[in-house]
Amino acid sequence: MLTMKDEFYTAKELAGKLKVNVMTIYRYIGAGKLVAHKIGKEFRIKRSEFERFMSKVRTK
Repeated sequence: MLTMKDEFYTAKELAGKLKVNVMTIYRYIGAGKLVAHKIGKEFRIKRSEFERFMSKVRTK
């Protein structure tokens, strides 16, 4: 469930943080690797979802 306290990122913001093209973020969303909420024409990614995603893509 979403609450008003949840922090969200746009695909563009995440692309900037990860230093990748924004299309890479859209591909992750399309592949189901990153869960996003579509608000109007933009995707919003919950901060906790981004942290989960990052924990799964870490190398050992």
